[in-house]
Amino acid sequence: MLYLAIAFFIFALIFFRRSSAQQGEAGLPGGRIIYTDTRSWKTSVTPLYDGILGLTGKPDYLVEQNDGNIIPVEVKSGKAPQTPYDSHIYQLAAYCLLVERKYNKRPPYGIIHYEDKDFAIDYTRDLEMSLLDLLAEMKRDDFKDDVDRSHDQAGRCAKCGYRNICDQSLVYDNS
Repeated sequence: MLYLAIAFFIFALIFFRRSSAQQGEAGLPGGRIIYTDTRSWKTSVTPLYDGILGLTGKPDYLVEQNDGNIIPVEVKSGKAPQTPYDSHIYQLAAYCLLVERKYNKRPPYGIIHYEDKDFAIDYTRDLEMSLLDLLAEMKRDDFKDDVDRSHDQAGRCAKCGYRNICDQSLVYDNS
């Protein structure tokens, strides 16, 4: 019986070390995963929501650290750019805002995980105010009949569901 208990303990230790290593490889900070929107784990999770702002989001992970901080992690496919794209930073900032509203705990930062690099983005008051300004601008645009394209990236247009009816599309489908 003692040998069985020792074997079980060794197995548990190996399993714990392996799962910790996998968590690090996935770009997750140390702590307990309290939320995940990876389709491999669950089919659906309840999104985070703020009714005042009308903001909804589903971060890939929320990790609760030993000090009680909750860190949102957004996983992006592909190689990392030199610096994270503004759209990725604002997406992460929105998750930080939603975490603060839901859990009454302000994340000090969030993580954008690319295939080959991670970026820890500080959730500062300046970033929060910039996000709120952007959300207000988007709300104003909702009421406009005509909104100009906000980029010069053909790849974004190619993936847009409105490209066939957009008079500003950078990609034209001649089929």
